[in-house]
Amino acid sequence: MTLPAGSLPWLTDFGRWIARVPYAWQFRIRVHGRDRVPLSGGVVVVANHSSMADGPILFGVLPRRVTFLIKQEMFRGVAGHLLGRIGQIPVKRGQADRTALTSALSVLKAGGVIGVFPEGTRGEGDVANARNGAAWLAKTSGAVVLPVACRGTYQAEGWRPEVDVLIGEPFHLPEGKGRAALGVATEQVRDRLATLVAELDGLRVSEGRR
Repeated sequence: MTLPAGSLPWLTDFGRWIARVPYAWQFRIRVHGRDRVPLSGGVVVVANHSSMADGPILFGVLPRRVTFLIKQEMFRGVAGHLLGRIGQIPVKRGQADRTALTSALSVLKAGGVIGVFPEGTRGEGDVANARNGAAWLAKTSGAVVLPVACRGTYQAEGWRPEVDVLIGEPFHLPEGKGRAALGVATEQVRDRLATLVAELDGLRVSEGRR
């Protein structure tokens, strides 16, 4: 199954509908490049992280079920239980969480999609502090990397603020083993995502939106 053990596919799809319709209604969301999402095979989605809204938005608008790596603090109470049931994986921040990475690797090898916010923390989403977990997952599993930029959720104000999601071209990371090769791959992931975010910023400015 392309979801982690213990997930309920029907509940995952219901959650995606909630994210795509009732939750997304509070924004005016435009998705660019949806046709670039590979419809089969392992995919590591890497996205910038501007606010708590980014995850639910991407969970709903991407055309495939996505398992996100989410900080373990979110997995508390009823909401935390539901996160696990809809296929999300808790991850410990600030350390190499082998349990989370192993679970994510299993999803990728089964042909599923893993979503990673490589900055690790929320902010303006400039991906300046990208970490190497996404690159490790892609290199180890052989999955393609899909960069996704999201803008408009950071300190969003007003009635239904405009949010843009720009999906980039999928790409494979270069071959090579060892820490140095992983560092090169991590930089490539960071550069591709940073370039995509800058492209989306330019698009929003050209259309009179920030």
